[in-house]
Amino acid sequence: MTAPLTPPHQPDRPSSSSGPPAPYASAWTDDARLAKQAELRRDLRDGAVVVAAVTVLGVALGLLWLWLAPRVPLVSDGDAVFLRNSEGEEAIAADGTFVLIAVALGALSAAGVFLFRRRGGIALVIALAVGGLLASLLGWGMGVWLGPSQDVVEHARRVGEGVTFDAYLQLRAKGALLAWPLAAMAVHLGLTALFAPRDPEPVHDPYATPAWPPRAP
Repeated sequence: MTAPLTPPHQPDRPSSSSGPPAPYASAWTDDARLAKQAELRRDLRDGAVVVAAVTVLGVALGLLWLWLAPRVPLVSDGDAVFLRNSEGEEAIAADGTFVLIAVALGALSAAGVFLFRRRGGIALVIALAVGGLLASLLGWGMGVWLGPSQDVVEHARRVGEGVTFDAYLQLRAKGALLAWPLAAMAVHLGLTALFAPRDPEPVHDPYATPAWPPRAP
């Protein structure tokens, strides 16, 4: 009868298949952290570019609103200023014109951002919304600033009694400022859902080496 080769009370040595040593796991963790930091920096950089580019488009909103919005005619009798047509809907139409232009530019900006980075991301969606809101504010301010004078009394005195003149542009429904960001986010999310590249589906290999470190049961 032969004696066992392994001395008693001596633990078995771990096999080479039990997993990589600790330094490999630490290196993998460092690489993953560096990759996440690089991705975060890229998202912030792309987001800043989107905010700046979309905000600049607010100039187009202001010019188009000034050009396409109907004017509200006013007239003075020498003592006071009155609406030329008290039943006119030009003021409401001016708000509607602003909304339609903002929705169109919001969809256009969303398509441009999607082409700029097809994979999308929450950072781009937030940047698109912030840029759209800033563009709406810029367009509103430009339309009012470049339009007719806001000093109605002085304008009436300058044109004379009984002469019709245009009131300054007003945005009475302030909720119209949200038209651009809402339209941009909706269009961008739709394009991302339909045309963004998909991550490949993981293929299960029954002979693959278990992940390291092994999961707790």
